[in-house]
Amino acid sequence: MNVSAWVWLATLAALVVMLAVDLLIVGRRPHEPSMREAGGWVAFYIGLALAFGVGLWVTAGGTPAGEFYTGWLTEYSLSVDNLFVFMIIMARFNVPRQFQQKVLLIGIVLALIMRGAFIAAGAALIEQFSWVFYIFGVFLVYTAVTLLKNGENDEDDFKENILIRWAKRVFPLSSSFDTGKMTVVTETGRRLFTPLLIVMIAIGTTDLIFALDSIPAIFGITKEPYLVFTANVFALMGLRQLYFLLGGLLERLVYLNIGLAFVLAFIGVKLFLEALHTNSLSFINGGHGLHWAPEIPIWLSLLVIIGTLGIATVASLVKSSRDQKKELQQTAV
Repeated sequence: MNVSAWVWLATLAALVVMLAVDLLIVGRRPHEPSMREAGGWVAFYIGLALAFGVGLWVTAGGTPAGEFYTGWLTEYSLSVDNLFVFMIIMARFNVPRQFQQKVLLIGIVLALIMRGAFIAAGAALIEQFSWVFYIFGVFLVYTAVTLLKNGENDEDDFKENILIRWAKRVFPLSSSFDTGKMTVVTETGRRLFTPLLIVMIAIGTTDLIFALDSIPAIFGITKEPYLVFTANVFALMGLRQLYFLLGGLLERLVYLNIGLAFVLAFIGVKLFLEALHTNSLSFINGGHGLHWAPEIPIWLSLLVIIGTLGIATVASLVKSSRDQKKELQQTAV
């Protein structure tokens, strides 16, 4: 897929406009969105992603469109899992509900910048060293095993890292969020940072860790940097509204970690098989590809990912419903 410079520029310009509109809306009226508002925005961003895929199909063919949809769905599902940790961060720092939109939006902007850097670095590595797929594949399988071991304990995914502890010591902090601004001026004229700064650092550094999982995963689906970037953009853009839409439903997705672990392991194995098929390492088969290693087509990857996430979601909701019925019965007795 040959993506011209003007297509990249147009895409980046559209992204800046969308972010500017979001910042304007949230900045002028900080509030907790209603279910209707959140649902409308989530539907809008999903519709944009689907329309973008159709546009790719028309202009570039079915393969790029299939790779985009598969990558977007993978990144979107991983982003939903990240919302668990964002909820923990919000609770840990007692962020008022009306300011959580602003925190999430700025966190998304930071995530886009960091992931853009990761994508550029990953694309350069892949272009120069095809054997990096071996590392990506092993890392994704390792991540899947770790995800299964951690289970539902999302507290382990967020710990106050050295950057957060340093910021708490260095910056003069106020005790309240005030009006949701980053700084406040006291009656004595002293300027203090609000706890919002620490929350931003927590969200940003946590997403940096998440990117270590998600970027290798999507490179296992497509090597085209443009598709990797746009899939990440569409996965992140509706995340803020999805946070408020799902709400308590997130706690009911008890099998989501298992589903995501399977998806990551599947992509890891797919990457490793592809690395074997296109092998260039001299100590493996004399530097020649192993043709017995199958190449998994994109349509099969899409089916596996949709099927796995669908089964995990349905099983989670069934289990949660049964658990609630048991609790009600025990309470009645």
